Amino acid sequence: MSDSLKTLLIVGFLILILWNLGAGLYYMLVDKGQTKRTVNALTKRIALSVALILLLILAIYMGWIEPHGVGRNPAG
Repeated sequence: MSDSLKTLLIVGFLILILWNLGAGLYYMLVDKGQTKRTVNALTKRIALSVALILLLILAIYMGWIEPHGVGRNPAG
């Protein structure tokens, strides 16, 4: 899998997570607690977040991505 495809997949997950977060806020303001759309949107957001974390753990374990320290000096 190419690096750009990996990045696109992760960014896609993040966009979906933010979309569902925004949808939850919108439904909370519009529905005023009358429907379960807010709960459903936030549940989807949590599920997507957990799926992204598990996907990253799997990718690191399988060697598809290599974690690195951000801002670390490689010399020491």
